[in-house]
Amino acid sequence: MRNNRKTFLPFSKPCIGKDEIKAITECLSSGWITAGPGTARFESAFAKYVGTTFALSLTSGTAALDLGLTSLNLKPGDEVITPSLTWLSGPNMIVLKRAKPVFVDVNVNTRNIDIEQVEKAISPRTKAIIPVHFAGQPCDLDPLLNICKKHGIALIEDAAHAAGCEYKKRKIGSIGDLAIFSFHPIKNLTTAEGGMVTTRNEQLAARIKLLRWHGVNKDPWKRNKGIGTARYDTIEPGWKYNFTDLQASLGLVQLNKLNKMNEQRRRLAMHYQKLLSDTEGIALPKEVTYPHKHSWHLYTVLVETEKIGITRDDFMEHLKARNVGTGLHFLAVHKQSFYQKNFPVKLPNTEYISERIMSLPLFPDMTEHDVVYVVEAIKDVIKEYGRRN
Repeated sequence: MRNNRKTFLPFSKPCIGKDEIKAITECLSSGWITAGPGTARFESAFAKYVGTTFALSLTSGTAALDLGLTSLNLKPGDEVITPSLTWLSGPNMIVLKRAKPVFVDVNVNTRNIDIEQVEKAISPRTKAIIPVHFAGQPCDLDPLLNICKKHGIALIEDAAHAAGCEYKKRKIGSIGDLAIFSFHPIKNLTTAEGGMVTTRNEQLAARIKLLRWHGVNKDPWKRNKGIGTARYDTIEPGWKYNFTDLQASLGLVQLNKLNKMNEQRRRLAMHYQKLLSDTEGIALPKEVTYPHKHSWHLYTVLVETEKIGITRDDFMEHLKARNVGTGLHFLAVHKQSFYQKNFPVKLPNTEYISERIMSLPLFPDMTEHDVVYVVEAIKDVIKEYGRRN
């Protein structure tokens, strides 16, 4: 390698600047830091950005999945179709509702759900489909919507990777029955921790709003401002999943920067695509052919172990030794101990990807020089181990 980097390049880092720090400071000085008027402003701004009616903030994307599924009144034995190439949140929430996750395979090139497999997996017990917009690239939603309409089931979009993503000129978050966003620190938009449910359905929105704060029918910040009486009523038992104004103050600044940050992610991803295009043993992600806008939450490659003669895990360790961080998104859920025991299934594409996928550094504060260094490190590892095999 031409240069040996002295500092570690993480695979992801939140893009936090002076405006975010100022917003947090102003919130701390305001006298109200939990769920309140700032949260309401953030929800309104997010709903407007994605082009939907309701946006309901929650403590995490997992909480959003939890209440999204709860709002559908799942019963024991109901089935929810989902890919296995995802984080554990979705399948875990399905199981904790005593429903059954029905895992389906994905496309090797895009990592998105295989529509044909979804159609085959429909049964009389199917209650919902949860496609994952993998790495920020939208699934083909029109055929999924047709399947849902045909069978009378719900479409819950896992949009944890997809803030700012578009499908056929429509923002993700405005299309399915529900969409679930995550604002974890590695996401395109962060509020430190947090999540959001978006929907056009007034009934679903009202129930999620109720359940996120104990099932109580009052907003505490309004009472604190002298609006309404102190009396409250519990409509049904709920959770404590409410957002805070501290998070909202961060989120509002991040939302204003989201398009710019996503554009920088795209530029970096395209630089990777160009520099790695002739690298034997590294399979690059491919974009879908229908109109879309990729939010490039992740840049994932497949380490073709058969060609290189080194496992993905060893490859990641050798990049770490060169001060390059990587991520693993994801190990197949259906191969995890609990799911393999209770919901056994064979998914050839998912299993192939799971053993080879690797996320390269990608975040807005990176430079093209950083991308060059990562690519040089990758080629250096391949060259070294190519001589040994």
